[in-house]
Order: sequence, then structure tokens, then C-alpha cells
Amino acid sequence: MHLGVFEVAAPQVGGTLSWSHPYSGSERHREQQHWIDVARLLEAAGFDFLFFADGYGYPTIGGDLPEVAARGGLNFSGLDPMFLIPTLAHHTSRLGFVVTSSTGVDHPVATARRFATLDHLTGGRVGWNVVTGASQDTVAALFGHERMTAHDTRYEIAREYVDLCLQLWEGCWEDGALVEDKESGVFADRDRLHRVEHVGRHFRSSGFFTVPPSPQRTPVLFQAGTSTAGREFAAGQAECVFLQGTTLPHAAANVADIRARAAAHGRDPESVKVLVGATVTVGATHEEALARRAEFEAMQTDEVAAVIYAGNTGIDLTALDPDRPLSQVLEGGGDGRVGQMGQSNIDRFRRADGSWPLVREVLAELRGRGTRGFTIVGDPVEVADQLEEVMDVTGVDGFLLEAIFSPGDHALFCDLVVPELRRRGRLPAEPDRARGTGSLRERLGAASPRLAADHPGSAHVRVPTSA
Repeated sequence: MHLGVFEVAAPQVGGTLSWSHPYSGSERHREQQHWIDVARLLEAAGFDFLFFADGYGYPTIGGDLPEVAARGGLNFSGLDPMFLIPTLAHHTSRLGFVVTSSTGVDHPVATARRFATLDHLTGGRVGWNVVTGASQDTVAALFGHERMTAHDTRYEIAREYVDLCLQLWEGCWEDGALVEDKESGVFADRDRLHRVEHVGRHFRSSGFFTVPPSPQRTPVLFQAGTSTAGREFAAGQAECVFLQGTTLPHAAANVADIRARAAAHGRDPESVKVLVGATVTVGATHEEALARRAEFEAMQTDEVAAVIYAGNTGIDLTALDPDRPLSQVLEGGGDGRVGQMGQSNIDRFRRADGSWPLVREVLAELRGRGTRGFTIVGDPVEVADQLEEVMDVTGVDGFLLEAIFSPGDHALFCDLVVPELRRRGRLPAEPDRARGTGSLRERLGAASPRLAADHPGSAHVRVPTSA
């Protein structure tokens, strides 16, 4: 069972309200020591990585910031987590770090340079969560774009964006190009450096990548979209896919679809690790867990759920008829935003028979759950049972844990659930030997720190020049 923790450098995670509760310590998210403590806790327990979601957007209704979003810190306020990673890597030795970066903001050269730098500074323990953006209408306005880029076009841009990054990481420096010989005074072998020439539909680049090859060269590529375009992109490029499951059959269908698409791309489908979000509330007893969960649920309202959903999807649920299906937003073509952002959080409500729930039913599900995945509550044995059931039924490889009260929930999981999972053989018995001490890619099951030979990025690897 692979385990990561889903976090944000912000007041709270997952489209819910919790930061103001005494159980929560997330108001310390602007302090380095807060994150150092979290990273050390996860490493000691044998977790694979700490995952940071990120973005420039925030919820809007009618083009403006709702009062409830500002008052509640609901997806509003947040730091750039990329700057935390070198510090956290310095205080750990095995834990991986995954950070979100959008393909809709910077040029690929800038992104490639940042991740190559992070891979050096972490000793090969970094991953890139590739997203096409979030709250795209807000971000478009912030960056001065005339309009939001259409959903499927964003994935077209993302494919070219990632391909250019791969050319820079894999195709400029041959193995052996970095010499660094003090006696001869040779830093790099010019004959083993190759110019990257890219002229695409969305990007152009001509020149040399200045960052020498890092331990992984390419960071581990994560992807989190589960729309049709998102699954196709993940199948072609991602090494690890993050899903949000609503039901076991829904998650199983997405896992099977992603792996079938990966095989169609000529990749080993089992090499694509799939993780699902899970909000785990655990107590020493069943009653303690229920009481902790009840404290959280008492803070949630329809207003909280609706503003988060509006920011993610462009749909203001409070403006809809509560007694009609969610599909009413698609009538008459919507307002131009519906279906162009947050598509995964629209599709998640479409039932297997093609029908849609009532708006009041959607609000009821979002209240206390937000944009999170599976909800698991119980004592350590009950939690382990449920985690195992999700894995066995859906075929996922593990979980991204989304705390309701951070970092306390992380500590409870490490203290109570991790020993039970070790006892069952789901986690290594000795966390200091958990899947080696090498790169994040190896920690996730790869044979080497480098991209697999069947990954499309490997096509850019230069054959070494003859001596």
C-alpha cells in the first residue's frame, strides 16, 4: 500500500471548513517548523510522499469573491509550497515531495528549470503534479487573459508543455556530458550537449537546458484529472494518477479505464500507480472516531459546500432549483464556464445509468465531504479493513490521505493505523527500510530513478556520443 498525504500551504484542505476548530493546527501553515514537523512525522511512519496541491485561483460567484469564502478561508489564502520543499528535504532523508504546477501559467522552460533544481536539492525525491489549472476563470482574469481556455484545449496545451519539458530534461545532456574535472578544468563536454529545437502549436524554444541532469532527470509525473481528456492525458504521460472516488464501482471503472488507455499507448499498465483520496478519522475506539467526525461535521453548512463547488466548477448550486437534477446546469448551454472547469467534480455525480441526483442531494453529499474522496471512520482495525476493501475492489495502489484536522489527523493515523497495516503486511515492517532510500520513482516501484523505457519521454533520451 503506497501512502501519501494531501496538503495545501493554506488554512484547510478539500473544500471544507476546519481550521478554526481546536483540533486543528493548520493556522500555523505559514511557519516552516509546522511543515518540518509534518514531514518528519510522515517519514518516521514510512509514508512515500507529502503532496502539495496549489493554484492561484479562489472561489467566485458572479465574478466576485464571496464573503463566506474570505470569512471562512475557503480555498482563499495560500502560500507557494514549492519554496518549502528544499527545507523539508534537508530535514528528511527518504520522504518524497510532490508539488502541483499548472501548464496554464508559466513557459515550460521555467517549469523544467524549477523541477530540475528541486530534484537536485532533494536528491531525487521530487514529483510534479501536472494540472491544467483550477478555478480557471479566476486565474485567467488574474493573469490578464481575455478569456478562459477551453477544457480540452487545456489538455492539448498540457501535452505539448510536458513534451517540451521532457525534451529539456532528457534530450539536452547526454549521460557523461557533465565532467566537472578540476585537474583538466573541463566542466562539460560540449560534444555531448544538444540543442533543443521546438516549434509547436502553443510553444517555441531554441537553445540549451542549463541545469545538469538531476538524479531522476525527470520528476515523477503525477496527474489528478479524471475527465475523459484527463484520463487520456494520464494514460500517456502520468506515472502516478490521483483519483477522487465517490463509490467503489466508480473508482474501479476509472482505474480500469486509465490502465487500458495506458496499454493502448504501449505502456505497461501496471507501471501507472493509481492512488485514491481518503479522509480517515480514526480513534482508539469506534466511539472516539465518531465523536471526532461529529465535531467536524457540525462546522459544515450548505453555504460552505456551495461556495467551494462554485469555485471549482463554475456552478452556483444555491442559484439552482434544489428539487431538480444537477443536469439543469447543462440546459441551454450554461453560462460558458460549465463543463470547461472542474469537470471531474461534475462527472463524479453522474450515475451509472446516466441519470443525475437532485441539487439538494448534491449539496448533502458535498456538505462535510467537499471535493474529497472516500470517507473512512472507525477504530484502527475498522479503518484498516476499509482501506483494504477499497484496494481489493478498485485495484488502486494506495491512498492520498486528506486530513480534516491537520496535522492531528496525520499523527493519529501514524500512531493507530500504521501499526495495524504493518501487522497485515500492507506496509513494510521497518519504516526506515521502506522501499529503499533512493529516488521517489524507485520508492513508487520503478526499477531505476529514470523514466521507464516505455514512457514517451524516453524517446528524447540521447544515445551517448562515441568516444
